[in-house]
Amino acid sequence: MSGVEVPPPLHEPDHHPTISKHQQTPRNRPSFFTFRHLTALATATLLFVSGMVSLGDLAFVLFAFIYMHFMSKFAFPTLSSPMERPYFGQKNNVQILYILVTAVIGLFLPIAYILEGIFDSDKEGIKAAAPHVFLLASQVFMEGVAFSDRFSTPIRIFMPVLYNSRRIFTIVEWLRAEISKVDEGGYSGNTRRLYIGRGLAMANLALWCFNLFGLLLPVYLPKAFKYYYSGYKVRD
Repeated sequence: MSGVEVPPPLHEPDHHPTISKHQQTPRNRPSFFTFRHLTALATATLLFVSGMVSLGDLAFVLFAFIYMHFMSKFAFPTLSSPMERPYFGQKNNVQILYILVTAVIGLFLPIAYILEGIFDSDKEGIKAAAPHVFLLASQVFMEGVAFSDRFSTPIRIFMPVLYNSRRIFTIVEWLRAEISKVDEGGYSGNTRRLYIGRGLAMANLALWCFNLFGLLLPVYLPKAFKYYYSGYKVRD
């Protein structure tokens, strides 16, 4: 998903011949506003009110929120079927490690880079890195919303696909900005910070391209559709 909250593999539903409409049990309503999601919301809000994020990025977040509800209502409504009750399987050690790595590379290190840039007066570096952090923090919060029982499985996968696709473009712009610091001349900042910024941008570009093209699109999205439409068969 965001990588910070990447889902484990979807379990294949068990097709039991005795399941019917009258045997469906109500789903539990989980509490999706965890400390992690509220922290992500606070981070995104702080970046925006501090002027580090453009109105275009905020407009994307609002669009994603509205479009998620549109898709949920008209394309992928929730099924009143027990097939969607278990969202995903249990995380294994590899997935937990992947979540930790993506959190460090995608959020913690870029946030530290931005904070250091404030003290070093690196306005270009802050301006370039902030959109990625803002969108990733917004994505983490929105995944908390999407993973409630008000949204179907395809919507839960759709949100990280949408955000991940958008963030790749912001990371490319971040990398261009880091490279152009020297090309444009006049850079008098810390050389160490220059290479750290480039390394962070390249690491995030590689990480999130893998997350999108190696996990979300070829693995999780097809399984989400299969999982969702198998619920229609059981319901019928």
